[in-house]
Amino acid sequence: MAGLEASLLGYLLRRDRIVGIAALMLFIVLAWSYLLQGAGMPMDASAMAHMAMDMDMDAAQAWTVGYAWIVFIMWWVMMIAMMLPSAAPTILLYGLVQRRQAVRGGSPASSAAFALGYVAVWGAFSLLATALQWQLQQLSLMSSGMVLTSAALGGLILVAAGVYQLTPFRDACLRHCRGPVEFLGRHWRPGVAGAWRMGIQHGLYCLGCCWVLMALLFYGGVMNLYWIIGLTLYVLLEKLAAGGARISRVASIALIVWGVVVLAAAAGDRALRPVT
Repeated sequence: MAGLEASLLGYLLRRDRIVGIAALMLFIVLAWSYLLQGAGMPMDASAMAHMAMDMDMDAAQAWTVGYAWIVFIMWWVMMIAMMLPSAAPTILLYGLVQRRQAVRGGSPASSAAFALGYVAVWGAFSLLATALQWQLQQLSLMSSGMVLTSAALGGLILVAAGVYQLTPFRDACLRHCRGPVEFLGRHWRPGVAGAWRMGIQHGLYCLGCCWVLMALLFYGGVMNLYWIIGLTLYVLLEKLAAGGARISRVASIALIVWGVVVLAAAAGDRALRPVT
């Protein structure tokens, strides 16, 4: 009888894990499908019209409430597509531990609450990114194609990203993101409410680790598909690869050098510009 119960429990855990993986993969695929419908094209009037659901360009540039909402959704879906793959190991591990504890009061809804808490953090970031994009466009520092018009500002973003990645705070956040077992052991809370809080905590660690990388989208183009894919792959390597910490150091130096070159070029262009 005990053997039968153990076999049944094992079957249920395997089935639930497959369902959890499938649900997470579906969520990621849907987010990427949305991006592929509007990213990767030259950010001209046609691309903006597609992302704005056939709104005319004048309305988009005017930043109506409707257009701001579309930009916010764009940012949020983009963050889900970029960040959820690297968070998948922690989410799935939480689901496995939660299912094993189900006989002691766990709930299947806890896994969903954990994932939603994580996603909510990036929703808050997306709101700030939308506000920053609006401000940059108001100051004519970003084009309607969502690309910076100031080379100097782009260089500063690159240097700032490289320097931030070398800070102890960022290293601490990266360690939490790279250690799901340690994170769950330190922050475990029971129940759906506890899962929600844990998801938010994990999201905040990932935000502290990666927000500056997401800010690089302002330099490369907010809806530039190549930048989106490149940053997603980099985040995956940094968090999941064995040499992720070393990859981070090399990337930090590369960003600083790149930024200095861009700033030097911008300064040279200003020096050569005739005085009018």
